[in-house]
Amino acid sequence: MKGARSILLVDPPSGFAEALAEQWEGGISTVGGRALRSVKEKFDAIVAWRESRVGSRALLDLLARRLEPSGQLWVVTAMKKVRGPEIPSIHRLELVDLAKAFEPHGLRQDREARLSAWHVAYRFTRRTERTSQRFGRSAPPAPE
Repeated sequence: MKGARSILLVDPPSGFAEALAEQWEGGISTVGGRALRSVKEKFDAIVAWRESRVGSRALLDLLARRLEPSGQLWVVTAMKKVRGPEIPSIHRLELVDLAKAFEPHGLRQDREARLSAWHVAYRFTRRTERTSQRFGRSAPPAPE
């Protein structure tokens, strides 16, 4: 998240926002998933925690709309084949669900990071002309 001037944390675990604030010089905003509609500004970086597939599509669409064109969006979710998270594995949000939700917004997954024994984070960024040419397709215009 280097270079980000503003970060939005959506449903972060306890202590995460405080630990990030100690190391970060930019602005950090924290909001619950249900209150995301009240946030109107755009952010350079968004980190959202979401385990359940149920009701996630509307939240993911809102996240994509709150992202600056050059920003990065991280979604932290429970891994499929682990025990521990409260959500049953059949209802867990997966990378396929995220890719399908962010594709209309011109976002593609380019990084993955394991955060704990149960959680993985996926990073999504907007396609650029250079990366689109590398994959042999044209980049769609960024939605407003």
